[in-house]
Amino acid sequence: MEVCGTHTMALFATGIRQGLPEQIRLAAGPGCPVCVTPVESIESAIGLACRKDTVLFCFGDMAKVPGASDTLESARANRGARVKIMYSPIEALEFAQNEPRKDVVLFGVGFETTIPLFASVVQRAAACRMKNLYLLTAFKLIPPALEALLSSGDAGIDGFILPGHVSSIIGEGAYRFMVERYHVPGVIAGFEAVDLLEGILLLLDMIARREPAIKNRYARFVSPLGNQRARDLIASVFAECDSTWRGLGEIRNSGVRLTGDFSRFDAGALIDFEVGAVPEPAGCGCGDVIKGKRTPTECALFKAVCTPAHPIGPCMVSREGACAAYYYYGGR
Repeated sequence: MEVCGTHTMALFATGIRQGLPEQIRLAAGPGCPVCVTPVESIESAIGLACRKDTVLFCFGDMAKVPGASDTLESARANRGARVKIMYSPIEALEFAQNEPRKDVVLFGVGFETTIPLFASVVQRAAACRMKNLYLLTAFKLIPPALEALLSSGDAGIDGFILPGHVSSIIGEGAYRFMVERYHVPGVIAGFEAVDLLEGILLLLDMIARREPAIKNRYARFVSPLGNQRARDLIASVFAECDSTWRGLGEIRNSGVRLTGDFSRFDAGALIDFEVGAVPEPAGCGCGDVIKGKRTPTECALFKAVCTPAHPIGPCMVSREGACAAYYYYGGR
């Protein structure tokens, strides 16, 4: 399983996926933050964006993810939701400083690579004593999701191509449980063809020898201990908490919440509406795709109903999503 959505795209773009022998199967994993964000988080974001005197900032992909009946994009067009697309969360901070009478909500989505940036923005907001900036947290942590996959007993994964970007933050040690508890090897790989081929070769060698280990073959970017400064920044603002993943359900300590004095920036304080359980779209196979249990082409909606122009599930929205990768590259 390649965990990272960027790896999924690279395996298609380089032709590696199509060129491997039939007995080697690559499964796309839960490595797209847009794809694993549950519908309830989308509904909370839409509700906040529709709230009076509130502006919600989000990344472009999140605006297109379907909620129960709307996307943030369609809610902006049809319901007057105030949604702004950002390239960086610092834009929300600057907007909030210039619009003190408006409540500004940051929709925080991403993995360990992205969380430090949001943590720094919250720290700056605290230093400026801002009272109108809030954070709606939907962050996810990769290692607990991998453990959830392995502990399920039906994953059928013989080895992992581990994410390069996330690993630059958390280092190699975060994956040791894979070997110690489940005897499954992993290779931290880069994104060029030679990186991916070497990662697959090393996994096959460890599987054949029955000598599982965690190996780092992206050392030009990933150090053994990762980025301690970034992890300290995360720990200073956030605490681990249980979190719900699309397709995987609730996973213990797989998300983060604002902690200590920073809790006052929690957008939950603004939510004055009910967000109940929302069923997945009828026929959507995103949950099974995220778990590697089926490929996008095995979903009845793929290309027939679900396309990038009209996505039914989040895996077709993001360019890191498995369904989008299969749509754009197919067998090419």
